[in-house]
Amino acid sequence: MPIPSAPGVQQVPPPELRYAEELERLAQVPGPRPPGWRLTPTAVVAFVCGSKRLRVSRKLVGDPALVERCVVTLAGERALLLVGEPGTAKSMLSELLAAAVCGTSALTVQGSAGTTEDQLRYGWNYAQLLARGPSAEALVPSPVMSAMSTGRVARVEEITRCLPEVQDALVSVLSERRLAVPELGEYAVHAAPGFCLIATANLRDRGVTEMSAALKRRFSFETVRPIRDAQAEIALVTERTRQVLEAAGAPVSVDAVVVETLVTAFRDLRSGVSQEGWAVERPTTVLSTAEAVAVSGSIALAGAFFPHARDGVRQIPGQLLGAVRKDDAEDGARLLAYWDAVVKRRAAEGRRTWKQLWELRDVLAD
Repeated sequence: MPIPSAPGVQQVPPPELRYAEELERLAQVPGPRPPGWRLTPTAVVAFVCGSKRLRVSRKLVGDPALVERCVVTLAGERALLLVGEPGTAKSMLSELLAAAVCGTSALTVQGSAGTTEDQLRYGWNYAQLLARGPSAEALVPSPVMSAMSTGRVARVEEITRCLPEVQDALVSVLSERRLAVPELGEYAVHAAPGFCLIATANLRDRGVTEMSAALKRRFSFETVRPIRDAQAEIALVTERTRQVLEAAGAPVSVDAVVVETLVTAFRDLRSGVSQEGWAVERPTTVLSTAEAVAVSGSIALAGAFFPHARDGVRQIPGQLLGAVRKDDAEDGARLLAYWDAVVKRRAAEGRRTWKQLWELRDVLAD
């Protein structure tokens, strides 16, 4: 028997619900908009990047020019492919764009090795199919078909995890803007004005397959890169950590020293060079901003619930070790090398937090 959930309570509300008031206000902004769009293109950019004038919060820390290019692609009814390393907010950007353009981010297919062609095209209600044979009433539309018929945005997450023959089911959809149903003769679903498709793909990940040249040509590619500005990343991790504590009902504040130290280490290891310019051996594991948020949140929660864990700096080595070992056990040795090079040198300069981290080196050596 399923356990009922509290009505109206969601761990992660979709952006169209979480920011409903902002979307409603932006819908009143005058100006030309493409057919089927709820907001003007400039209002879509404001929704994603924030606007003090329009009293809209910033949701994505990144390059506004990237968001503008994405909006232009969608306004031209061309498919958009967001590529980048894991944890660079590709999915979040996809959700925000869909919510702003058509009011829903729910028409989504999650790509995987088990994704089948009917999840991108259509399936059948087999009870009706057996009783009456093929008919439009027995058709079960995919999120892509539903988006086509209603002029909304469809999303395909991690498209390169799908098998090539499954990916290619989208070629005719994106080129001819119609989805034929041969079982029903000449029946086809045609794309209504406003239909577009946003897909995401990871550049550094296992279990991905190459897209065909025919499918690539149907997309405009945009690369979502890690946050360049250190202070912006620190501010983002701080805010997300605060949200984690708030959601857990933990009555503590975010430790700014822990967040700054953690983000600095992540950026050093991610880029292969410290902020001082010292060489760092990069782990094979992707140390994204999303991973930094997860580690920072874990440290903050441990300090909130367990008295012996209130010194967040002491939790950093163990948490970092767990993060870097996710993909390759050898990354533990690379983290230890980072300690012996960068952390040791910063400790020798008399920097108190880094001196404390150097004294915790044995945590990594065990």
